[in-house]
Amino acid sequence: MTEQGPQGLPPTELADEARRLAGTVLVRIATEPGDEAAVMRDLGYILGPKGGSDVWRIEVNRLVAALVAGGLVERTASILRATGRGAAAAAEFLGARKGVPKDWATARDIHLVASALGLSTAPVARQRLLRKADGLRALAVVSHWQLEIKGVPSAARIRSALAAKALDRAFGNQVGASLGPQAELPAKAARLLAAQLSTSGREFGTDARLMAALAAEAVGSRRTDLRSLQLAILRKYLGREVEPTQSRKSTRRIKLSRRTRSPLAMVPRKGPGASESKPPSPPLASPANSLFRGSGETTGKPDPVTFASAVHAATAETAEGWVGNRRAFISKVWAVFQERHAAWALTEIEFKCMLTEAHRTGLVVLANADLKDKKALKELQESAVVYKNTVWHYVRAAD
Repeated sequence: MTEQGPQGLPPTELADEARRLAGTVLVRIATEPGDEAAVMRDLGYILGPKGGSDVWRIEVNRLVAALVAGGLVERTASILRATGRGAAAAAEFLGARKGVPKDWATARDIHLVASALGLSTAPVARQRLLRKADGLRALAVVSHWQLEIKGVPSAARIRSALAAKALDRAFGNQVGASLGPQAELPAKAARLLAAQLSTSGREFGTDARLMAALAAEAVGSRRTDLRSLQLAILRKYLGREVEPTQSRKSTRRIKLSRRTRSPLAMVPRKGPGASESKPPSPPLASPANSLFRGSGETTGKPDPVTFASAVHAATAETAEGWVGNRRAFISKVWAVFQERHAAWALTEIEFKCMLTEAHRTGLVVLANADLKDKKALKELQESAVVYKNTVWHYVRAAD
């Protein structure tokens, strides 16, 4: 099958979708020999539209004839069954090292879905996740966003990887290589940042809801249950139409309400007297600095240096204090950003996460409040940025 494809025809004569469909027909016959009506019934579950013509039946009939002519399928009376060569070709198509599965349901729901998600060569432990809704959702998201997850793809690990990808996008896809575990955000902040990748414009209260929504969007399904996701993945894999409501791109952005404020505004109850903290200066040849070049104008998003320059400019305008210790509330810097840099289309969550990344890499310096003045309580709450075990409230002026 490597040289000729499952129909015995050169692969250059068939499009990818046609080869996949031919392979799927062959797998159906190889797993459960039967008459043509049974084969059509099982394939119709994937290929048949909910309404309209049965053009797919003509496609399948032609492919069955080609498989018979190619010596991969034989017809005895009214029964279709795979030949020895056909069974080997079906196993190769599925990436099944131990031969074709014993039944069509396993081949369809596990092996074909794994192939559709690019997991045909994945470890067995990861393929087992396809049997449950949560596991399939997780793997669908990992596959769609091309995430590199070590070990078990838990919702928390995927959420962190999605947040890093969203932060990279906010920077115009120019800092991806520098974002690592050291840039990990609090769970709520990471979830809201990851939600920027969704087209729904919603906030998600849990990682499970975030995974379900992103998985449904990735495969083009209105529903998030196991059966609906499996069907949507297979239909997309075989070139069937995707549900139209999922193909529309929404331009809505997550709007943080006063009640929600920011996920980073979870100020721990600390007593007064907290001191400022400056991050260690990064090495001159740090991996992050090697990527900090280029202009944000070319991508529509600011690169780290452009972003940091804008932060320093906004800080200089709003800073208070004396020379050598001038600081600006993060909320005031954000207000300037909304007015001056609307073209960047940043949300508050993106801005605050980008700010922590710029602080981590030494491009800006954040500081926390050393006195909890009740008169400035509103500004403190709106400015709060939680990063690991520290809460930042100010940006230090460059002077």
